[in-house]
Amino acid sequence: MAELDPLERARMLPSGARFYRCALQVNPFEYLKRHNKTGTFTDEATYNQAIIAACREHDIEVIAVTDHYRVRTSEGLRLAAQQAGLAVFPGFEAVTKDGVHLLCLFNPDRSAEQLERLLGDCGVHDDDQESPIGDFDALELLERAHSKWQGICVAAHVASEGGLLRTLKGQARIQAWKSSDLQACSLPGPVDDAPAELRPILQNKDRQHRRSHPITVINAQDANSPDDLAQPSSSCWIKMSQVSVEGLRQAFLDPESRIRLATDPIPEGHIELAAIAWEGGFLDGQGIHFNENLNVLIGGRGTGKSTILESIRYVLGLTPLGDEARRAHEGIVRGVLRSGTKISLLVCTHSPARCEYRIERTVPNPALVRNEAGDLLDVAPAEIVPRVEVYGQHEIAELTKSPEKLTRLLDRFAQRDPDLPPRKAELARKLEGSRTKINDLRKDIQAVDDRLARLPGLEETLRRFQQAGLEERLQERSTLVREERVVTGADERLSPFREPLDLLRRELPIDLTFLSPRALDDLPGQTILADLRPVFEQLNAEMQAAATKIEEALNTATDGISRTRSRWEERQQAVLAAYEKILRELQKAHVDGEEFIRLRRQIEDLRPLAERRKSLVRDLDELEHHRRGLLAEWEDLLATQFRELERAAKRVSRKLTRHVRVQVAFAGNREPLYVLLREEVGGRLAEAIETLHKPDVLSLKALAEAWREGAGALIERYAIPRSAAERLVAAPVETVMHVEELELRTTTRIELNVAAEGQEPVWRVLDDLSTGQKATAVLLLLLLESDAPLLIDQPEDDLDNRFVTEGVVPKMKEEKRRRQFIFSTHNANIPVLGDAELILGLRATGEAGQGYAEIPTEYMGSIDGKPVRDLVEELLEGGEAAFQMRRMKYGF
Repeated sequence: MAELDPLERARMLPSGARFYRCALQVNPFEYLKRHNKTGTFTDEATYNQAIIAACREHDIEVIAVTDHYRVRTSEGLRLAAQQAGLAVFPGFEAVTKDGVHLLCLFNPDRSAEQLERLLGDCGVHDDDQESPIGDFDALELLERAHSKWQGICVAAHVASEGGLLRTLKGQARIQAWKSSDLQACSLPGPVDDAPAELRPILQNKDRQHRRSHPITVINAQDANSPDDLAQPSSSCWIKMSQVSVEGLRQAFLDPESRIRLATDPIPEGHIELAAIAWEGGFLDGQGIHFNENLNVLIGGRGTGKSTILESIRYVLGLTPLGDEARRAHEGIVRGVLRSGTKISLLVCTHSPARCEYRIERTVPNPALVRNEAGDLLDVAPAEIVPRVEVYGQHEIAELTKSPEKLTRLLDRFAQRDPDLPPRKAELARKLEGSRTKINDLRKDIQAVDDRLARLPGLEETLRRFQQAGLEERLQERSTLVREERVVTGADERLSPFREPLDLLRRELPIDLTFLSPRALDDLPGQTILADLRPVFEQLNAEMQAAATKIEEALNTATDGISRTRSRWEERQQAVLAAYEKILRELQKAHVDGEEFIRLRRQIEDLRPLAERRKSLVRDLDELEHHRRGLLAEWEDLLATQFRELERAAKRVSRKLTRHVRVQVAFAGNREPLYVLLREEVGGRLAEAIETLHKPDVLSLKALAEAWREGAGALIERYAIPRSAAERLVAAPVETVMHVEELELRTTTRIELNVAAEGQEPVWRVLDDLSTGQKATAVLLLLLLESDAPLLIDQPEDDLDNRFVTEGVVPKMKEEKRRRQFIFSTHNANIPVLGDAELILGLRATGEAGQGYAEIPTEYMGSIDGKPVRDLVEELLEGGEAAFQMRRMKYGF
């Protein structure tokens, strides 16, 4: 048999806690018979199958069968449901002697015989009574169920008849409600829909009934028929790693994380790292089936926690942000993963539809991406799973040292116009192009000016020749120079038409492959699209004809020019013969007639340059006008970009109110300007740069205008030293244009409230905080608003526990339904108070260079599993004895 693929093996591993839809008050057929509610059902088997079918239809995976002080009557439904693959909590609905209805639930493996003995404890020995009443009052039954029976109680229909809040009054109600043995109650809907007089109690706002830990509300109304199971009031979602009483207890302790009512919003799908497997290296043969929410790696030092996170960073091709983080990452890849190790990562995306991709990377080769069919894709991992963030040990603290990286962090929260980045890139390209064109035009104008500067001297020399009478004697030869210019110009006038014709010839005939039957074969609209082919065939024919006609016209013109040139060359020969005769006569008189003709030719060549200069100046004016429009658009785009960041900063500040405040400064990072000045101007500019650093706001447009006006304007408006101002003004004009195109990035100012919970806020800017406080502020930002996974190696590093428990953990719990977290930690607050859905316990044999790591299956789960809970207690709390000693020393 073929060996199972490592990733497939990984997907078979436990992935921790997940939501189960639970109906915890399903009544058996015997209950319906006693109360005349059987409806259309005539026998238990039919009823049981109908209930099971309804559970499947409505994705109910867990039920509790709770007859009134009866167990045997529930066994038929219990066994049928279990055989159908449903999990079943056995139990009963108790009616205490003070009239309170309580659901008593027990582990799925408890037998009917064991539970019947508990009924005897309650004083119920006779099944003949329709609704027996037990010997215990509510307080006594709650204590006994929890402490002696290893069960758990839910206050049934708490706001209705028989419910605890309706039945009990005064101190009896207060004591029962505040009992530590009661953790959950049932309502048909959310608390907001509860009766007004009871709502403050349920919201834990009533002073007399206030509890240190509020009662959890679930939906678990009586289900007496399949139709009842379709009602939102009969079931809710409970998160557990194992269907057990401990799973319920953990859920009731942490409803924010583990309970979802029918009226609560369904979490949207997000990018997930689904599974990972290693072949070779320190983690050879290991695999992980990640949870979609909070995953926490625990283990002693050297057990491979950092290696797992850096493996994910490596396979995704993500670059560490800081030098220290980069060195640590490279060290793990080189020394722990080692050359030849293959890492396989399964990722899942949900937009626009759910898709899985397999990313493989063998050290030291590039990553490969495959689709669900196994086909190799020509894409990078970051294109499949964008925005994944991985931070190694102390990397967050390193991040706080870079204002630019902090702004990039804030950029995650900006609601960006998707058209803005391509517009920005295109605009930057146009500005650069306009600068190049303007610079080239200025050079052309300067070259023309340099040549035209010779014209006055040449004309003066010509005037002296004319005074000597040479103009008249050489008149015809002189005009021949001008005629030659006309003949040459005729050929030049055809050149602008020949180049486009050549280009047109290269593009013809038009390639119609995109309209071939094969290209359109699998398109639903192929019959419509096929009508394009005759359109392009006609265009092809007409363009061919037009090209031929243009070519014929050019050839005709060329022939005409050639005939004219031939006739003119005959005249030229006659004039030159006469000219040679005159030259010989002039030589006898010691006069250089040839120099006169050369002079005339030079002047005739230069005179058209004046018109050429006018044309160049017009072109320059147009380019500069166009550039001013581009610059206005550029400034508007940068302002739009800033406003998006500004709105993001305000939104983040609102979300982290009383913890973190964020402000942004427009064009706050002036370093690109200083770099440009040093590179393109040079010299002593330290004082000028220091001066430009002082204003709170610096406009590059205003700086460029002052620059063009001259040194005086720079000195007056910016207090730049004269020597530096003169050096700037002497720089090439291109430098000023380059300054106008710069993007001075927005800078981010982060403040942290360092006051204790409940005290007046004390805000401190990031630069004035300790390393740990800086890391806290940034970590709170990292936890916010994203649908991409966040991976952090020991996020508690540099943090004190107060910030972890008051700031980080609550925000983590709030966000984990919307995104995936993978953390490694030595701090119990993160997996326990953060209620990690998947805790992974690692252990190692030998050192990372020679040994190996393993993740035992029994250490893959949530806190509701005993092996995992014991491991957390041992590794993170130091064992029960140490925990109890600390508790006693604190006086808790």
